[in-house]
Amino acid sequence: MLVSDDLLLYYQRCDRRAFLDVFGDSRQRDPLDNFLLKLRQDSRSHRQEVLSQYHYQRPDWSGDDWYGGTQATLALMEQGVEAIYRGVLSASWLPGIDLVSKPDLFVRHPGSSRFGDWLYIPYDIRFGKRPKLDYQIVGAFHGLVLSQQQEVWPSTTWLVLRGRKPHAVDFLKRVPEMQQLLHDCIVSLRQPQAPELFLSRQKCNLCHWYNFCHQAAESQRHLSLIPGITPNRYGQLQGMGITTLATLANTPRSQLKMVFGAEAGNQLAQQALASHDHQALLRDGALAHLLQSPRNRWLAAPQRAIEIHFDIEAEPDLDLDFLLGALVVDHRQNRQTYYGFMAKSPEEEARVWQQFLELMESYPNALIFHFCDYEVKTIQRLAKLYKTPKHRHQALINRCVDIHWWVTQSTVLPVESYALKPIARWLGFNWRNPKANGAQCICWYNQWLAEQDPTYLEAILEYNEDDCRATYTLKTWLSQFLQPYYQDAIEPDTHKLINY
Repeated sequence: MLVSDDLLLYYQRCDRRAFLDVFGDSRQRDPLDNFLLKLRQDSRSHRQEVLSQYHYQRPDWSGDDWYGGTQATLALMEQGVEAIYRGVLSASWLPGIDLVSKPDLFVRHPGSSRFGDWLYIPYDIRFGKRPKLDYQIVGAFHGLVLSQQQEVWPSTTWLVLRGRKPHAVDFLKRVPEMQQLLHDCIVSLRQPQAPELFLSRQKCNLCHWYNFCHQAAESQRHLSLIPGITPNRYGQLQGMGITTLATLANTPRSQLKMVFGAEAGNQLAQQALASHDHQALLRDGALAHLLQSPRNRWLAAPQRAIEIHFDIEAEPDLDLDFLLGALVVDHRQNRQTYYGFMAKSPEEEARVWQQFLELMESYPNALIFHFCDYEVKTIQRLAKLYKTPKHRHQALINRCVDIHWWVTQSTVLPVESYALKPIARWLGFNWRNPKANGAQCICWYNQWLAEQDPTYLEAILEYNEDDCRATYTLKTWLSQFLQPYYQDAIEPDTHKLINY
């Protein structure tokens, strides 16, 4: 069995992925999407920029011939070349276990090794900006394998990061951790079955086994699909003998509160009921938000003549908000009009901001609905960047209503995630391009900048318009859902307390 640096990296993130990478059916992997392809291209560009600083040589090897690659790499080390790019070293570890290390560079340094009065230090070129722990563990792994071949440990492994100074891996801390993880990884790979799945939306979305695991989780109604169930909470539930959604939904709330605390126990109980029964519930404590929040003016007057739904597309690497989209809903005329203010180049962001500002000011009494707080932060950023008078941008912010805040504070929904897509799809809304998302828009925008093909901009505008319409769909449903509770909670003579 081969244990490579890549395998150890992914084992740290998910033991199931490591197992499937070795033993799974590759035909069941997800194809690479455009966003992952873009990340790989950006990573290659960063790597080439770093490599331009070195005079390196490449060993002559290809494919999965680790032994041949090791011999070719060692031959260059024995010659004492300055740097080796795409070298590979392998070493026997345990009976039947070989380790394979492929750092981006081996760089010669003064010292003493079996080669002579020099030794090599591994360099890993990472596109990330932080020296993540999993990168450091892999760096320690490189040191271990290299020490088996040059007969002396390097002083460190260097992580060459994007926009940061190189980071030296502290072997005193990371080598013991790496050795334990390496042991655990080998034990896991020797098991007859894949580790139990646990679907974590943030960690799993970019994995090529995502759909394979998600289908398995759906067929089991796995508890990891329930919002609020973290790996730690899942372990606690298993310890309580709770392994199914039905069991969790029927567990006394008092028992959950004893284990998880009053607030978390209440939330977990309500979420289990909503998911099990496929129905929306009013969240515990939501009436306080309905009555006391200064943001409740949209509930006090849910149907205004005109309302606006606002969504943004951005390119973080360029620090650019390239599309400000707005759906203007005119209830008087029974008309909906979408406006997409697109910056066709980074230099056009100022013009787009002014166009958006003028549209918003042409409807001074309309509330501006959005999903999450990014839109408000963007208004603040663009106003500061382009020196917009405070009274102008503050007037916009005062009209903003964060529908995500209201959903999460007032309802419990039978969804896997409280992101816009799963909620809107639960309500029956569908995007015209089911594969489109924010990450894909970033790819499309960069392709537009490179190729000037207008079809990329058209695809972005269509997706953004659908996001605005999904927000409108959610706002309409949420208003209808909350209105009965709101009306029952207030008395006619207390209307004056509501912030209109």
